[in-house]
Amino acid sequence: MAFDRLEAMRAFCRIVELGSFTRAAEALGLAKTTVSGQVQALESQLGIRLLHRTTRCVSPTTDGSAYYERVRTLLEDLDELESSVSVSRSVARGRVRVEMPSPLGRFLVIPALPDFIARHPLIHLDVGCSERVVDLVQEGVDCAIRGGPVTDPNLVCRPIGQMRFSLCATPEYLARHPPLRHPQDLATLHYLAFVYPASGRQKVSVLQHGPQRFVIEQEPTMRFNSGGAYIAAAEAGLGFVTVPRCEAEQPLAEGRLVEILPEWQLESMTMSLVYPYSRHLSARVRAFADWASEVMADHPQWRL
Repeated sequence: MAFDRLEAMRAFCRIVELGSFTRAAEALGLAKTTVSGQVQALESQLGIRLLHRTTRCVSPTTDGSAYYERVRTLLEDLDELESSVSVSRSVARGRVRVEMPSPLGRFLVIPALPDFIARHPLIHLDVGCSERVVDLVQEGVDCAIRGGPVTDPNLVCRPIGQMRFSLCATPEYLARHPPLRHPQDLATLHYLAFVYPASGRQKVSVLQHGPQRFVIEQEPTMRFNSGGAYIAAAEAGLGFVTVPRCEAEQPLAEGRLVEILPEWQLESMTMSLVYPYSRHLSARVRAFADWASEVMADHPQWRL
């Protein structure tokens, strides 16, 4: 009976993930009627309705969504346990939920994922890319890559790289203003600031030249909470920006943007891999963490 219930749980999870009884049955190598019967038996045993069924799609109910999150974790832990005592214990498997800043995901991690898949074909990733600071425990996230200081005492923090920035504007915009010889001259330009969407906090940008340090403190003409919108504003000639180097690289190479005061370097942001102290670091999460560290260390734009 316990084994049948586990199989029903697996069937339910596949239906939620694939949104279809037919696709779930194909993925599990079972008949559609078998999968449907397993879920019906599970609903009967629990005394709740897990799925909304229509002719067009299948989606979890509110109870079903909550049940899915708990069951998915349980099944992954079970797979991890079985893997640890099997002859193939060196093979990591299961699902890993990870969050990271959008520029890191777009320009480094996602392009490199074919390598991760080749190394770990039995690990399935849920990748979230945003500027939001997620609650790892509450949202069921296994690990995250975060920029800047990590002050949460409940998180293990492992610095693995850094995000570098560029100070830039369009050549046309700069041509309409006096030449810049020192960061103080930036006051003659319009400053476009970036605001973190979750906190509303404005990013502080610091320029360095040898022992000299200059904090850009002027009042921004405009503020943006989207990386794409931020660099689009710069390309529209609205002012100067302090953008991640990875996002500026192509516009700089194509001449749509140029670097300002190149002898001054913008302070970089440390990127750290974090996970809860309370959570056992499974083989699958460790595999992703080690791989992400390696990818950043191998890239001159991102290494520590």
